[in-house]
Amino acid sequence: MALIDNELSEPYSIFTYRYFLRNWPQLCYLVFHNDTPFGTVVCKMDVHRDHLRGYVAMLVVDKTFRGKGIGSELVKLSIQQMIAGGCEEVVLEAEVCNSGALRLYHGLGFIRDKRLHRYYLNGIDAYRLKLLLPLSEEKEAQLKAEREAEWALMELQSAGGAKSTEMQEGEAAEAGFPEGVELHATTTVV
Repeated sequence: MALIDNELSEPYSIFTYRYFLRNWPQLCYLVFHNDTPFGTVVCKMDVHRDHLRGYVAMLVVDKTFRGKGIGSELVKLSIQQMIAGGCEEVVLEAEVCNSGALRLYHGLGFIRDKRLHRYYLNGIDAYRLKLLLPLSEEKEAQLKAEREAEWALMELQSAGGAKSTEMQEGEAAEAGFPEGVELHATTTVV
């Protein structure tokens, strides 16, 4: 804890660390040199709106070890686990005056999403940074099927007139719906 307390501008209680370590141990890393911790990253992932989102809560590297790529590697390890867990994006906050952190995250592909005024207890603004992650093949196939189903439904609705349409399983598959889907829709087009 001393490593984090000495390097971060925000105070955290032991319960904060326990919360992250207990719920997302696969997203938290601590590196040592001769039994002395000198770097850590603490992250989580959970549902945000309708998708999984990763969050980098803390990244700390002792000043004597900075500039060696350790912070970047710690974040990359967590991001790899977030991708494996199905996250579609990663977010974090960084002080607007912390040029080292902003450079590190920019180098990893993060972009500035918004400025958060007086975000930190010390009154300093923060940038919310966001990294969009590549989709897994499974997630990409799921999204494609959803888009095709929406498109097929729109085509049915735009066919004209007021009508009731019921598709059996085979017809639904031909229209681009996933296997096993039956569509029962009543559409009114004016």
